[in-house]
Amino acid sequence: MSRRVVPLRSLSALLAPALVTLLVAVVAPVLLLSTASPAAAHIERPAYWPDPAPDCTVKPCAGGKVPRARSLFTALDKSRTGRTRVVCQGHRTDRPAANPSLGRLQRSLAYAREHGYKFRPTERPRRLTEKHARQLWRFNVRLLRACTYHHIQAAVTDSGNNDRVVVLPGVYTEPRSRAFKTHDPACDKYESFSDFPRTAGAATYKYHYYCPNDANLIAVIGRKPGTKAPPQPPRLDRRGIPDLGPCIRCNLQLEGSGLGSQDVVVEAGRAAAGNGGPSGVGAAKDVGIAAQRADGFVLRNVTVRHAREHGIYVMETDGYLLDRFRSFYNGLYGTLTFVSDHGVHQTCEAAGHGDSGVYPGAPPETGEQRAPGTRFRYNQQVRRCDLHHNLAGYSATSGNAVWVHHNNFYDNALGLQTDVVTAAGHPGFPDDSQLIERNYFYSNNFNPYAADSDVKPAFPFPVGTGMWIAGGNNHQVRNNRFWNNWRRGVMLFAVPDLLICGPDSGNQQAGCDPLMTSTSHRNRFHHNVMGRAPDGRTLRNGTDFWWDSFPGNQANCWWANSGVGGAPTTSPLLLPDCFGGTNPALSLGIGDVVNQGELISCLLAFEADGAEPLCPWFTSPPRPGARAAAVDDREAEAFRETFTRFCEVYAEAATCRETR
Repeated sequence: MSRRVVPLRSLSALLAPALVTLLVAVVAPVLLLSTASPAAAHIERPAYWPDPAPDCTVKPCAGGKVPRARSLFTALDKSRTGRTRVVCQGHRTDRPAANPSLGRLQRSLAYAREHGYKFRPTERPRRLTEKHARQLWRFNVRLLRACTYHHIQAAVTDSGNNDRVVVLPGVYTEPRSRAFKTHDPACDKYESFSDFPRTAGAATYKYHYYCPNDANLIAVIGRKPGTKAPPQPPRLDRRGIPDLGPCIRCNLQLEGSGLGSQDVVVEAGRAAAGNGGPSGVGAAKDVGIAAQRADGFVLRNVTVRHAREHGIYVMETDGYLLDRFRSFYNGLYGTLTFVSDHGVHQTCEAAGHGDSGVYPGAPPETGEQRAPGTRFRYNQQVRRCDLHHNLAGYSATSGNAVWVHHNNFYDNALGLQTDVVTAAGHPGFPDDSQLIERNYFYSNNFNPYAADSDVKPAFPFPVGTGMWIAGGNNHQVRNNRFWNNWRRGVMLFAVPDLLICGPDSGNQQAGCDPLMTSTSHRNRFHHNVMGRAPDGRTLRNGTDFWWDSFPGNQANCWWANSGVGGAPTTSPLLLPDCFGGTNPALSLGIGDVVNQGELISCLLAFEADGAEPLCPWFTSPPRPGARAAAVDDREAEAFRETFTRFCEVYAEAATCRETR
């Protein structure tokens, strides 16, 4: 699933009738590109959040919490709950090293004994002791003797609740799954309508249940379809899956048996490309590994690469753990965990994606908008991951209450982005309550828009930026380091509701009122270190903090952040500190002509199909000098002129009336 939003009409058609605010124009470029999904992609069904309570018709209960990974060395213990199915390459032999799987493991162990090994690039090499190497080797020999499968999908299909699939080292191209037709006419009877605006041809849950390898190289289908059909049109209240059936593959663990994730590779495209690009090269299927309604799903110690859209896709699942994994050069997302709850990404690497390395999209409303009588909780975590060389390292549309911590974001165009630019297919508007802390955002200067890029960008993001919040509320960004991001460290701007659910959009979205600007309130930025690397080197950001100061935005506060020489660089020059965050009522957006002019300039560039060189986002910014500045004088004057011309036409727009 990619972002599904309403196609943008012309600027005049969108703005003139409603005299909408400038920020409709700000993120309209996202709409222009967001409809450009890969040609062979499947249209997804309306999605619902799973019931967060555990399902105790399965023993042990499925969901209700993040599952715990079972130790590899218990996989052959018959006293444990569930059955283990072993997948390998080649055949059993009296000489284990002659087997392709164990030969690959032997080479991996030999390298690690000499050089150490890593689960992600930025960590220090781990030492592999002779005892650990011998233990892993001997257990893999035992696994080989128990191997009865050569295809991962076959082992998954034969599995049930609480079972395990253990995969010995090798590159698995899954020829049987590849042989299934994509968009098979025999599966058309399981199609229905997409979300608003309603489009025929959406792949329902039954579609994936009866045709699991139409879109997916490996499919973990966790439940039977329910006896009732889902409602049409879909409910605006997305709590609870309406057509939920009983568990058939809940609490499934799928894991590689090698030393690290590099030993077991699920290859959805051209294997000869290795871990390189371009994105989606040779893709045979939309998705590498899909887990749908698979409560309690654990994926561990595996690399997934070159799918047309997503490497790992977890949907409508309560309870998942993605641990010690790598994802390379899938077309859009390394991971897409969509409308799922109680989840963790950890100890991972994702590189080469046209949207983002990890994408916890539309998580449930457990933050500001939680159901009355329920406690605040973070429903998902992303931790200890290296997210690099993507369009964005991390992305979340309507990314409510996700905890992002102890990660490294580097060599992306945009390190982290969260937004509300969505259709009803991403429930949870408006985006709120993420905690982003103790991360490193550095050197996010990769330009995927360059002609020679090996990553094809799917959306318009500003090259050289650590992170942005595009219309979010109550997010907290604290105790992070931002350095060497040549355009900006952090950006914050508003997205008016009219962009999401306007009268001509065809979209309906719970909580969206086209007469309101519900987003970009109550965000806090504090105790971040700007422009200095952990080793003390000065490596400036272009501008540390940038804000559109949209008229009427409330309670956004910046305090206790440090920059090169003391205070961080900002645009506007003064950002409200709210008396150290103690009095948010002191913060009120009043508009900024230059910054709003920049945002509308990027719309105009897209309206002109790039013919007007107005938007600076898609060219690489220069390395910041000793005196960092928001924009140079000529650029600032151009943005002022753009804003002035806009207001000459749309004088009644709120931003023109209220910007001071």
